[in-house]
Amino acid sequence: MSAPPAVSKEVERRRPALPSLTGARWWAAFAVFLLHALVFLPVYPFQKSELFRHIHEVMPMQLGAAGVTFFFVLSGFIIYWSFKPGSSVPRFYWRRVLKIYPTHLVAAVVFVVLASVPLHRLVLWVPNVLLLHTWVPKWTTVGGLNVPSWSLCSEMLFYFSFPLLLPLVRRIPSARLWWWLGGLLVLILAMHTGYYLWVDGPKGIANTFAPRLVPGDDSPYYELHASQAWFRQPDIPVSPSYWLSYNFPPSRLPEFFLGVLAGRLVLEGRWRLTNVRWPLVALAVAYAATWVVPVNYKMSALLVGPMTAVVATLAARDLAGIRGLNSSPRMVWFGNISYAFYLIQFPVMVLVTRFFIGGKQFGLLSWLGWAGLCLVLSTVAAAGIYHWVDDPLMRRFSGRRAKGGARVDGAGAAVTLSAPQTKPASAR
Repeated sequence: MSAPPAVSKEVERRRPALPSLTGARWWAAFAVFLLHALVFLPVYPFQKSELFRHIHEVMPMQLGAAGVTFFFVLSGFIIYWSFKPGSSVPRFYWRRVLKIYPTHLVAAVVFVVLASVPLHRLVLWVPNVLLLHTWVPKWTTVGGLNVPSWSLCSEMLFYFSFPLLLPLVRRIPSARLWWWLGGLLVLILAMHTGYYLWVDGPKGIANTFAPRLVPGDDSPYYELHASQAWFRQPDIPVSPSYWLSYNFPPSRLPEFFLGVLAGRLVLEGRWRLTNVRWPLVALAVAYAATWVVPVNYKMSALLVGPMTAVVATLAARDLAGIRGLNSSPRMVWFGNISYAFYLIQFPVMVLVTRFFIGGKQFGLLSWLGWAGLCLVLSTVAAAGIYHWVDDPLMRRFSGRRAKGGARVDGAGAAVTLSAPQTKPASAR
């Protein structure tokens, strides 16, 4: 049953801020950081030990992939939430470019300098800078330059397609939204099953995302993705099924539109669940199941349904005035810097590896220390990028500002709030 019409119209008119979704962004970015700190900090001989192998079994590749899946669903939800009827499509595209590109370019320049990227090899950096690199199944481009930026290629497709497909989304009868949401979930499973059955790639259940190691027990000065040996490779093939299921932007498009449909469900009062415990339990069960399925299903197929429920429930809690950890001012601030944190973490790891780790030997405790240093430096750098680049540019050039001072952003995005706007809905 839908919410009473008066309530739905008021929510439709105000599109209130959703601070819990902003705060939750930090946990998704932090999950990506944990995985990257494990595999992208070349701390030898620890990274070659049995202890490392056991730790990597606990923090496998799907840990970071879960964070990316959250961002993709969240993007669809927030983009739908913020795009009111009559909104300007050109302005929408301009805001998305303004949100994505400045921070992306800052992180790319930092990486180029720290890794001494040979700029004469255009294939290493031009596709990445233009956010086209994951459309080609070659590690020279997919894994080139700043590795985390691969997901931005999908985001750009999401943003381009949204105004084109929005009329179709709005034509769906409200009573059939659940059927369409279920249909997208079936489509995702069918697509990944097709990749598994008919596309070349690993068929086992092993967690195959592991560090690329070099000989010796001394830590290298560069993780392989940032090394001159990597940059010299003329071509590095990537598993077709892995690329299609994880990196290829059209394969991730249904996840974005799951978020769009969830946004409609919440906006129209059809998502009534406000207890986030059950979506989190479902997410934990789905995550546990990723240990026993082939790689094509590990990265998003099993997680995207529960992740959509988490996003919708957090939004419903905000609308109901339920204040939790993620809606606190501190978590909203962390959520605001999470996009910059996501992009700058790998360049920071390149810096720490080059100037502190390289040429030495370390064990578990040292890895924990270096990972902690990277966390602090990445957070400080992200705060600087957000407060001195992202936020000023958005304030100056993005145009429309939401009522009450809240500004709607999106880049794996959520609602960005100034400090006074972090009160629960019931307090406003």
